[in-house]
Amino acid sequence: MNLSTLIERNAAFAPSKAAVNFEGGTLSYADLNGRIGRAAQALQSAFGVKRGDRVAILSLNRPEYLVLLYACARLGAILVPLNWRLAVSEQLFILSNVGAKVLVLEQAFEAVLPILSDTLPDIATVGFGFASCRACTWEGLLDQTEGDSRDSCAGLADPLLIVYTSGTTGRPKGAVLRQEALLWNGVMSQHMHALTPDDHVLTVLPLFHVGGLNIQTTPALHLGATVTIHPRFTTEATLAALKDDRPTLTVLVPATIQALTDNLTWSSTDLSSLKAISVGATTVPQYLVDRLVARRVPVLQVYGATETSPIAIYTRLGGDLSRKGSTGLPGLCCEAVVMDDAGNESPAGTPGEIVVRGPNVLQDYWGNLPATREAMHDGWYRTGDIARRDADGYFWVHDRKKNLIISGGENIYPAEVERVLLEHPDVAECAVIGRPDPQWNEVPIAYVIRRPGSFVDAGTLITHVRSHLARFKAPREILFPEELPRTALGKVQHAILKRLDSRLDKKDFGD
Repeated sequence: MNLSTLIERNAAFAPSKAAVNFEGGTLSYADLNGRIGRAAQALQSAFGVKRGDRVAILSLNRPEYLVLLYACARLGAILVPLNWRLAVSEQLFILSNVGAKVLVLEQAFEAVLPILSDTLPDIATVGFGFASCRACTWEGLLDQTEGDSRDSCAGLADPLLIVYTSGTTGRPKGAVLRQEALLWNGVMSQHMHALTPDDHVLTVLPLFHVGGLNIQTTPALHLGATVTIHPRFTTEATLAALKDDRPTLTVLVPATIQALTDNLTWSSTDLSSLKAISVGATTVPQYLVDRLVARRVPVLQVYGATETSPIAIYTRLGGDLSRKGSTGLPGLCCEAVVMDDAGNESPAGTPGEIVVRGPNVLQDYWGNLPATREAMHDGWYRTGDIARRDADGYFWVHDRKKNLIISGGENIYPAEVERVLLEHPDVAECAVIGRPDPQWNEVPIAYVIRRPGSFVDAGTLITHVRSHLARFKAPREILFPEELPRTALGKVQHAILKRLDSRLDKKDFGD
């Protein structure tokens, strides 16, 4: 058995059931299973893809993403999703590092092809809807393919995904996830969302990230539910889909919730089909949670990482959602605890590093033994995130360990200061970093984006923070840039901001 077996079985049980909706078209489970079979055959016959080979994809969200994933599972091959927001040089590094055999891409990203031809000529390429170096389209290739290839040895223990982390320091690392990691991740998603074959998932987050791919999308397909895919998130398309397509579940991040709830049509959009919205990727400001709850939509929090597929800790539908700010309990199929630097479990209420162990955790980092050894200790994956647990076992995530500011011997968690800043009505976005200081070692500095029409000044915001937190936690300086450096899922890249802060003329920012 391999992961694509789940699609085959759903196609047998309910062949005409809608599996994937995309831009007005629908693939039934029978259609999806047939396309997976032809894709596996095409990869094998046209490109010689076999067990262990890497197949890369560079594309916006589309059904072929899922077709390729399960075709690779059937062959025992490995899918490598490429972040389309990366520079071409970064994409080339990943393709070279992973030793990709094939790259499947859409025309919008064909700028990579001339450089790829010069630097990595052995990588075969095929285009979605356009002729690439091999002068054939993916659609044409499937149309010419008959039969269904599979590797009889391919199974759940085989690697299926290599997902590269954002690489805030140095080169990105490729987290290797087995087929079984997606299987058990799916079981936890089903537990978290009370997921059934009758559910309808709306996917607007990028599928090149495990959040978009695995929090709801693949778990829904494993159960025989329906998934509607958008090429990428837009406020208008998402609001229209919530109203017209009537999904029961979707996953959002703070940046997308902000965009939706700031829209003038938010209050009038029919959300009655939603049984929950899941929120993850970073610390979620309470005021955003309150906006969803005010529309009678339960909010489920999920914590994890690329290395955990990503589900590790969550609140669940029908569970205790009363603990404000809590990310919930360890997942059904994994362990998660808070440890100190010596590797001992921290007492309730004491901050420490989140560590996770279970079948959803990465196998290793591709070709990077030192990084694997640094991250894995006795089977535990060290996340680098700081949290505390209460006496009942519920988690509250504070911040990244690397983001911790130590000022005069006191620990300052930027996320805590950011939360207070975001409670001010004139603050739209913010990020807090530590700046080296000869007296205090580090002091907190805030970068703030004002709401449109606001002219709030730094002094007012510093006073606001001091009214809610200890004086030493208040920013020593507040700067007002036009935007903040973010990942594709909206996480502020604090490491990049610190580098910019160290070299930019502060006169570049407003008062």
